[in-house]
Amino acid sequence: MATAAGKSYCFKVVLLGEGCVGKTSLVLRYCENKFSDKHISTLQASFLMKKLNINGKRVSLAIWDTAGQERFHALGPIYYRDSNGAILVYDITDEDSFQKVKNWVKELRKMLGGEICLCIVGNKTDLEKDRNVVIEEAEAYAASVGAKHFHTSAKLNKGIDELFLEICKKMLQVVQAEEAAKVSDSTLMGSARRGIQIIDDEAEPVSSGGCCS
Repeated sequence: MATAAGKSYCFKVVLLGEGCVGKTSLVLRYCENKFSDKHISTLQASFLMKKLNINGKRVSLAIWDTAGQERFHALGPIYYRDSNGAILVYDITDEDSFQKVKNWVKELRKMLGGEICLCIVGNKTDLEKDRNVVIEEAEAYAASVGAKHFHTSAKLNKGIDELFLEICKKMLQVVQAEEAAKVSDSTLMGSARRGIQIIDDEAEPVSSGGCCS
């Protein structure tokens, strides 16, 4: 997670989920306030940038939209390996797409550990009458993996700003905790070293691990 001078942060967020759940529609609605009823298939991956100011902290968000088709699943790690956060999307009318979210969570935890921030999203709430995923089940699952659950509609522009704001806040909390721990460790190490006169007493630089250096 990169920290630049003046407390400017750059985070990489990846959207994962089956084809046709609306990942591209969510990204386009959030970044460009556009929506189309026509299905747009994402080939491999694409990304858009969004700049935010959260409590006086500048955040540049690189949002990666990945293909959901089965034949592209093997490419997943290429796109999410450096991610600070992941948004796992399912279609509320498609129970199978929700079950597949569980596979993505397992894979992310295996590849990236517990540090990555997760949000789980039930999209297409404009089709509530056709819902096939039980709300309580979805929310309980999200809580069990330490993720927050959101209900969104790209068509109606519902819940999307709240979703991205929440994941940005979570990523900020993680990187700020890392910074505080690094300062604390540096201070303790400096105190221990002063008696033995080690010349190189600088703290390690913050690792980028994000979308920019």
